[in-house]
Amino acid sequence: MTDNAIRVENLSKKYIIGHQKQERYATLRDSLAYTSKNLLRSLSGKKSTENLEVEEFWALKDVSFEIERGDRVGIIGRNGAGKSTLLKILSRITEPTSGKISIQGRVASLLEVGTGFHPELTGRENVYLNGAILGMSKVEIKSKFDEIVAFAEVEKFLDTPVKRYSSGMYVRLAFAVAAHLEPEILIVDEVLAVGDSAFQKKCLGKMEDIAEKEGRTIFFVSHNMNAIQRLCSSAVFLKSGTVCSIGEAQQVLDFYLKQEVKLDSIRSWENERELMGNQFIRLLYARVLDEHFNLTSSVKITEKVGIEMTYEVLCDEYAFTHGLNLYNEQDIHVLSSHDRLTAQANRSLQKGIHKVIAWIPGNFLAEGNQIVGLALMRYHPFEVIFHEREALTFNVVDVFDGSSARGIYEGFFPGVVRPILEWNVIE
Repeated sequence: MTDNAIRVENLSKKYIIGHQKQERYATLRDSLAYTSKNLLRSLSGKKSTENLEVEEFWALKDVSFEIERGDRVGIIGRNGAGKSTLLKILSRITEPTSGKISIQGRVASLLEVGTGFHPELTGRENVYLNGAILGMSKVEIKSKFDEIVAFAEVEKFLDTPVKRYSSGMYVRLAFAVAAHLEPEILIVDEVLAVGDSAFQKKCLGKMEDIAEKEGRTIFFVSHNMNAIQRLCSSAVFLKSGTVCSIGEAQQVLDFYLKQEVKLDSIRSWENERELMGNQFIRLLYARVLDEHFNLTSSVKITEKVGIEMTYEVLCDEYAFTHGLNLYNEQDIHVLSSHDRLTAQANRSLQKGIHKVIAWIPGNFLAEGNQIVGLALMRYHPFEVIFHEREALTFNVVDVFDGSSARGIYEGFFPGVVRPILEWNVIE
């Protein structure tokens, strides 16, 4: 028999959504009559269903899985997939419509800013309140108190009501309490995104410690694929309220990215209502090219790839420069680059249609999907004319013939870039 921390069987959650019907033409007399009728119904204790459309929405549908004690589980999926609903049910915040859950051990949840805190109580009082909710004695809480305060970095505000805390302070203290008061199961939603990058890194390090060194179970929802990859040993991919994939974290992430990241190596803005640019210049279209100047959505790791931008200059003597950003499928910012020579020269182009191509060399990027962000900028004075963060995507495919940095190794190869470096052996 496995040592399960969480067992979920055929879990479903239904919401009833009411939509108010709108009369296309309604007179003042109609509105007053409708309001009076509803007032009389409410005074008599009756609920009005007139003029109301009712819709069933299943946030979760027949979700089943088992999590072993000490496992680190990432929950991934697009917005509206049911991730937060699942965590709220596991945290006993909301009841399921049907199905069964079994949880072995104390649960600490950090689902949204302010969850579990009383706004009128001070930070100090809320630490003791949360500890008591987790079933800890005052002596146990006191033994961890200094460590909690040091981690949260809120020493100066301990005796201030938490309703006066900023969202960042709130999250720092809430996470410190949840992580240090020794729950067997820690449930963390995307709330960590409220904190700054240094605090997020600190939290991930703490979760790694309590999972690996203390053997506690972690349930973690994040859109940061790098954080899921770093922290979690397994993952659950939810799509439209159902389990689409479950298993080893890297395999589930790969499946999710193949399902959800759509390759689009050409993009046009000519017919869009919101033009990409301003009254002086606008982007018309962009595309990904192979080293032979052909449109491509996939390129070998050993070959260079070009990012082409076509734009229209609407007036003479308008100086600008080009820029691009590259992100990998884990949303890691791989590189930023701009045409520095054009920027330094403050050069302008004549009115008309122009093209520019930025070449990324072969044996530089790692394999996988790459997301291209495009920008046009001015430098004198500095101004971002436009920036499209997800303009294009393309796929880098590794080779196994010894010509790339991996050589003939066929296993998992980490890293966001994969250059062939010069190695000098000094005897």
